[in-house]
Amino acid sequence: MKKYLFFALIAITALLTACTDDDSFSASSSNVLTFSTDSVKLDTVFSRVPTATKTFWVYNKSGDGIRCSTIKLQNGNQTGFRVNVDGSYLGEAQGFQVNNIEIRKNDSIRVFVELTSPSNNQELPQEVKDDLVFVLESGVQQKVVLNAFTWDAEIMENNVVTKDSTINSTKPIIIRGGLTVAENATLTIAAGTSMYFHGDAGMDVYGSLVVDGTADKRVVMRGDRIDRMFDYLPYDNVSGQWKGIHIYSTSDANYIRYADIHSTFDALICDTTLVEIDNTIIHNCQGYGFLAYNSVIMARNSQFTNTLNDCVAVYGGEAHFIQCTMAQFYPFDYNRGVALRFSNFKDDKDYPLTMMSCINTLITGYADDEILGTSREDSDTPYLYYFDHCIIRTPVMDEDPVHLIENIYEQPEDTVSGGVKHFALIDTNNLVYDFQLSEKSSAIDKGTPTLFSIDLLGRKRDDTPDIGCYEFFKPAEEQKE
Repeated sequence: MKKYLFFALIAITALLTACTDDDSFSASSSNVLTFSTDSVKLDTVFSRVPTATKTFWVYNKSGDGIRCSTIKLQNGNQTGFRVNVDGSYLGEAQGFQVNNIEIRKNDSIRVFVELTSPSNNQELPQEVKDDLVFVLESGVQQKVVLNAFTWDAEIMENNVVTKDSTINSTKPIIIRGGLTVAENATLTIAAGTSMYFHGDAGMDVYGSLVVDGTADKRVVMRGDRIDRMFDYLPYDNVSGQWKGIHIYSTSDANYIRYADIHSTFDALICDTTLVEIDNTIIHNCQGYGFLAYNSVIMARNSQFTNTLNDCVAVYGGEAHFIQCTMAQFYPFDYNRGVALRFSNFKDDKDYPLTMMSCINTLITGYADDEILGTSREDSDTPYLYYFDHCIIRTPVMDEDPVHLIENIYEQPEDTVSGGVKHFALIDTNNLVYDFQLSEKSSAIDKGTPTLFSIDLLGRKRDDTPDIGCYEFFKPAEEQKE
């Protein structure tokens, strides 16, 4: 019994000693904190819009406990930073500080940082900074810099256009809840306008849409996340960031010129309407790039690339693609659609296809067959198509003057990695793509002359145009040689 009591006393003594060691605090100026980062950078953010939360850790590796007399935001509420230290919010009621925070030796605390910056009344992004200051019991002060660039934006929420209107802003426009163009109204989006759609937002067009960009001032439509998912990956490179554009059967004529529509779900859906698309990029979609039902479509010098479903899908109607690029290199799912699909039916419904034509159009991708044309057997429903001077990644078909004229068939043995060789950059590691032609592309000088003398970037084509939406130009340094 005495032996057990002796060991129990030893254990209790050791436990008390350990607690005493852990709870010993030093006011020595040589004992300081260690931070997982010396600065928290939030990149470029919109003013008046809350950012995502960033975190960092505060470690005590000094050998003794450290007391922080005060942890404070140096500028209080002037910059819009919000900070939570180990569960304690540095709010106005607390004077934007917290007192008497203890960090035992070999322990740590976590700090959370967000920002909702005030308007800066400037057109360009402006830097906003603050310091999170740690005042130790010893009097030593340490700090972590909080930094961001804030960009003033106009915010449109659940907006309905009921009369002819124009959106023309040098500031970015944030769309929340959606933008609707009512029947009999026309919405014009002026050159140089940038529209940032929230995840719940898209554009529904029952009237008419005119996107009036130029080669120098494109209209950009994208998601509103301007931060990064990972250090190497901006959210802007991730598909499915917003809903996209849906043009309904009540719509009249629609015109989309020099637009950049990307990182959406279904970028453009047309339902029994008329749409002209010129010099436009539709890229990186988690659904369809361009989906048309019973519509009249004219697309020229335009790029349709990287979609989970088809880059272009045409069900019935009349569709013409001249000097376009359709390339299917969607990186997020191997079960991707094709570059081009066309049909005179879907499910149990007929869609008379009066004509689907491609001229000087580059159609390629990873798969061995990137074109899927289907029609009902023993059906009188019209099903007409025409390919003229195109590059087609599909099994060779017999040429005939009605459907197929002087096309180049791209076979798997020609391009082991799909049609990658055609393009300047296909970087699947960093999700960066440049669909301008490379010098290795067989599309160079293989087109037939058309009425369209410029390419997607507004550059003049020569007398023997290249196939696709881009004309090949050697880099400036090579031209000098």
